Amino acid sequence: MQAYESPYGGYVYAYPHKTAYRPLDPRPALRDVWAGEHAAALYVHIPFCEMRCGFCNLFTRTGAPQDLVGAYLDAVERQARAVRDALDERSTTGPRFTTAAFGGGTPTYLDARELTRLFDLTERAMGVDLGAVPLSVETSPATATRDRLAVLAERGVSRVSIGVQSFVDAEARAAVRPQKRAEVDAALDAIRAAGIPTLNIDLIYGIDGQTPDSWRFSLDTALTWKPEEVYLYPLYVRPLTGLGKRGRAWDDQRMELYRQGRDHLLGSGYEQVSMRMFRLPGSGATTDYCCQTDGMVGLGCGARSYTSTLHYSFEYAVGVRHVRGIIDDYVRRDDFDVAHVGFALNLEERKRRHLIQSLLQADGLARDLYRARFGVDVLEDFALDRFGDRLTVDDQRLRLTADGLANSDAIGPALFSAEVRRLMDGYAAC
Repeated sequence: MQAYESPYGGYVYAYPHKTAYRPLDPRPALRDVWAGEHAAALYVHIPFCEMRCGFCNLFTRTGAPQDLVGAYLDAVERQARAVRDALDERSTTGPRFTTAAFGGGTPTYLDARELTRLFDLTERAMGVDLGAVPLSVETSPATATRDRLAVLAERGVSRVSIGVQSFVDAEARAAVRPQKRAEVDAALDAIRAAGIPTLNIDLIYGIDGQTPDSWRFSLDTALTWKPEEVYLYPLYVRPLTGLGKRGRAWDDQRMELYRQGRDHLLGSGYEQVSMRMFRLPGSGATTDYCCQTDGMVGLGCGARSYTSTLHYSFEYAVGVRHVRGIIDDYVRRDDFDVAHVGFALNLEERKRRHLIQSLLQADGLARDLYRARFGVDVLEDFALDRFGDRLTVDDQRLRLTADGLANSDAIGPALFSAEVRRLMDGYAAC
């Protein structure tokens, strides 16, 4: 445990984190889980990558043989049909998704033929026209090839997100991401040539050897492609990843680089959506999806699904051997009509999730939406004075200040419940 308060406690992309999930006993039927719920988002997880980066703690494996990829897509189709049956049992019209994403891993690890199959099986099994909703797909410099991108463009993909991390080859090597600048340039040129409306570029700060000048170089180079979105990620050192531990000086470096990157993007016409996300005003598809109130259907062994009262998935791991075992088990499964591993949210946890999911966005929390949903003002439920001048409060909203957003990775974990922290602390990393 560090003896100082770090601004980098953890990236809160979801609450509760999957390390708080436990096997469900009994395993509830999905037709009951989704009764009365709104499945607005669809997420399909492809757990394959061509390489494993040193900072990565995603649920993914490298070097998957073609027969495993085929078996995995077979299993996704079986799961999709079971989920669709459960959703249809409670509705005469079927699911009405308003947004969708293919993530991973790297979905474009699949070749063009396999990508076409992924689109076909998802649309057929789930009864959704993916070209009619905002659809995001993640890619990498090595797999953003013209034939794969042609499939994405033809099927109506509206957003492609590519993890560049750094335009400096030495920094990429330091982050254990062996890529060449020429490969990155070719991938970005190919994405733009494919005509996909929204390009997002991911960059990382805090890499060994990175300086304010080299960080500015990566920022300026990214902007030559005029991306509609840019995500700035602090480098994290996580259990079972390829990088060692750091100290306080590293925190100071990351914060300095974050502020530099934030100010540079704001000065270049971008608006800040969250600590990590920056967007050109007026770009990107709009959606009716609301993460605080709408549910998500996840397909694939690393995807999580959530309703208002239950978040569920399959087993979670990071270590290579355990990930491979979970994938091998998934491709043999047929019991997709029940939820296996998850976390049931009581009223207090639902309120806490709404607070966290709202407060970590630049728009903040709308007090009337919270009151309409829970029948009480958020300040009656949560004492937020501890955040001091990092939080502003008026009659309409609670918002983090610029310094508050910069400290999102400390504020988010500070809002976790004691029970979620207990479960996360008790998770056996594997």
